[in-house]
Amino acid sequence: MTERVTLITGASAGIGTELARIFASHGHRVALVARRADRLTSLANEIVAAGGAAPIVIPCDLTQPDGGDKVAEALAAVGADVEYVVNNAGFGVFGHAIQRDRAEQLDILALNVRALTDLSLRFSESLIRNRGGILNLGSIAGFLPGPGMAVYYASKAYVLSFTEALRQELAPHGVRVTVVCPGPVPSEFQARAGFAPGFDSTILNVSAAEVAQQAYAGLMANKRAVLPGLGIKMVPFLLRLFPRAFILAAVGGFQLRKR
Repeated sequence: MTERVTLITGASAGIGTELARIFASHGHRVALVARRADRLTSLANEIVAAGGAAPIVIPCDLTQPDGGDKVAEALAAVGADVEYVVNNAGFGVFGHAIQRDRAEQLDILALNVRALTDLSLRFSESLIRNRGGILNLGSIAGFLPGPGMAVYYASKAYVLSFTEALRQELAPHGVRVTVVCPGPVPSEFQARAGFAPGFDSTILNVSAAEVAQQAYAGLMANKRAVLPGLGIKMVPFLLRLFPRAFILAAVGGFQLRKR
């Protein structure tokens, strides 16, 4: 007998952990994916202690080409049928693209783009069967180019475009598809990226828990996009008021001040 589950990647920290908590609190059995097994186990124990269904723990590095296969095999082994896919895993690195390690930047694409696409498409039949949904973690970075974090910004532009197109394709099947586009969120992301929170984090800051709550509500309401926080909601509008060259120069200069 199969059991419906919500698959959440990048569940070991930050927004991913908060998403796992909120899905579990609403009665979803969650399948937790991340590299750090100890953190996943700790989160799973916390969810059970709070009265949630025992999560499925899947330690896996999704930057590897066989990451999707490992996730699918683990779910099949316990008879799980995916109802929701939450593609939260992702990272970025700060600095000029030509000066950063090339392999690390290709890993950004492997995780932020390839793994997200793989899992979204791989489980599409079960999503349609269960009339479930996909929640993709984008970023306000997806709305503009990002000198100083060029690969990361480009990857999030892909996430935004892919999610909106997939939403249109899956709508006739009753599948909800939503992208959440937060700004700076206090988490391990910033430390891994290689910069400290700055003025943007102060004025655009929304907690990981609040992002997760708004993302869950948005998905359940079948919203196209969720932009947590008033400041973030203004960004796409403001971008229409300035020439692209000005935006490029402004973003590049702002990123350099973080160094």
